[in-house]
Amino acid sequence: MRVLMVTPGTRGDVAPMAGLGSRLQSAGFDVAIAANAAHAPLITAVGCEHRELPGDMSSLVNPAAPGKRASATDLLRYMRELGEYMELAATGTVAAAERGADVILANSVAPYAYDVAEALGIPAIGAHLQPIEPSSAYPPVALGTARSLGPVGNKLLGSLVSAGRAPYDLPSARIRQSLGLAKKSRAGSERLRRKTNRPILHGFSPTVFPAPSDWRSGLVVTGYWWPETDPAWRPSTELLEFLADGPPPVFIGFGSSEAMDAEFMLDTIRRAGVRAVLQGAEGITGPNVLGIGEVPHEWLFPQMAAVIHHAGAGTTAAGLRAGVPTVSVPIYTDQPFWAARITSLGAGPQPVPYKLLTTERLATAIKQATTTPAYAAKARQVAAALATEDGTAPVVSALHDAGRRM
Repeated sequence: MRVLMVTPGTRGDVAPMAGLGSRLQSAGFDVAIAANAAHAPLITAVGCEHRELPGDMSSLVNPAAPGKRASATDLLRYMRELGEYMELAATGTVAAAERGADVILANSVAPYAYDVAEALGIPAIGAHLQPIEPSSAYPPVALGTARSLGPVGNKLLGSLVSAGRAPYDLPSARIRQSLGLAKKSRAGSERLRRKTNRPILHGFSPTVFPAPSDWRSGLVVTGYWWPETDPAWRPSTELLEFLADGPPPVFIGFGSSEAMDAEFMLDTIRRAGVRAVLQGAEGITGPNVLGIGEVPHEWLFPQMAAVIHHAGAGTTAAGLRAGVPTVSVPIYTDQPFWAARITSLGAGPQPVPYKLLTTERLATAIKQATTTPAYAAKARQVAAALATEDGTAPVVSALHDAGRRM
């Protein structure tokens, strides 16, 4: 069976799918991943085929300065650029699918993949890294808040957001027209998929967030889809020497977003009184600090005293898997949701919202994370539970079910 994964996102969206793709290939599937060109090495390194989606999602995720709110002008520009990017991604999805696919796995920002699958007469399955189904258990993650409105309010607002306008609506409508499909809105298509109980697989752990009781049966929490480490990767001598030359440092990194400049991070670690590894700050060296580029989290995080990050889905998973405390600095979309889950699990202190971020607040949270034994103990408990889960098996089962219906 030829599986096409459609992943129009940042590295944090692509890496789990590449890891899943590698394991699906070991199970006998032929896997191609549609993603931006920047992620091609990540995909081909694990033996999957890369099919290019035009554009670069990473260029759209840079927030305002720490402690600042994005202006209305910034938000309008972001939504315009995001809509333009989704147009490119939708066109790229058509081209990727036309190169051959028997089933499509579509992430949460690729609803046009369902339209493409409909035109080709093949099944499409949701493959999400965050919960977006309206539910009484949480507010809609698209709003970038973890503040609950109560069961009724959460479900109502989630339903309103799901039915409202989104950056991929126009691309979905255009794709349907260009492929000769009947006119149907993206929201209408989603309602039909709910009514017919179409499957959506969620690549996160039931230990971290179990399926809510009001989810329909087609929504499955599979367990995490762990990224693969390039077998050719080796840590630098400089990094190995730094790790060996003192107590475990903390990690500070914010993925694809340029959320903090080097001076902000340096001031923070001076105030916290810790050693630190700073991702995205290559060239910085000192007795207590080392700047690094890309280093596999599964190798680095277990050697840290704590990890400080934006609480993106993949980085959150890596921190919990490593069994070390987390300090969350959520910025937008699903990050406040995952930050709240970390705190609820007892694996870290209260989040430091990016719009309220200062070096003093972050340093205080780092001190709490590294000096409170209960956080480390809870993190180790979560890590032990994650080690027993297999996120690939439910995906294999869903693909076989789809194959029987073909």
